[in-house]
Amino acid sequence: MKNQVNKIIAEKFLSAYASHDWEEIGKLMHPDVTWTLPGEGKISGTAKGIDEVVNRVKTIVKSGVKTKLHHILIGQNGLTLSLNNTAVEDGRILDEELATVLSIQDELVIKIDTYLSDVPMMERYFK
Repeated sequence: MKNQVNKIIAEKFLSAYASHDWEEIGKLMHPDVTWTLPGEGKISGTAKGIDEVVNRVKTIVKSGVKTKLHHILIGQNGLTLSLNNTAVEDGRILDEELATVLSIQDELVIKIDTYLSDVPMMERYFK
């Protein structure tokens, strides 16, 4: 047994995100997936299940957010995506660093936890 998670899971997730392939994102998720995101913005809180997770991704994409990958970090039980999100809409600005931690079970994403550099900025952008 390898003592690390396969990086390809993160690469597939990022590719599906970039191409707006909602079906592929769903295929990468465990049926019991949860996604936590801090703050009080429209995308904050805990999304539960594949449909809620995919809908959160859709909301982020439809809000004009551009995501730049810095690094994929590999762990024993998951992967961390080091990212930068930027967007400008109706005078609102988003420019934040984030870490999105993907916990993996049976080669599927079972849990996503997102950590933000500027929660108030995200809240203002996703009001």
